[in-house]
Amino acid sequence: MALVKAVIKGDIKTAFTQVMDQADDKRDDALDNVADKLADAVINAIKSQTITVAGVVTVGSATTQTQTAPVTATIS
Repeated sequence: MALVKAVIKGDIKTAFTQVMDQADDKRDDALDNVADKLADAVINAIKSQTITVAGVVTVGSATTQTQTAPVTATIS
């Protein structure tokens, strides 16, 4: 799955919208809340990615190695 800017942007807008109406005495709490939601949005975007490696050496000696088919991995 490709990184989708619109999804990240939507998560960021939601984070700001949820805290925009905070009273001034709650500003620090609101900023912490936004920062937490932004961090979640970035982490979720990264974790949704799939990485494909061209091939992995699995058999053979240092001079005679065989490459396998592409390997797919996810970030956790």
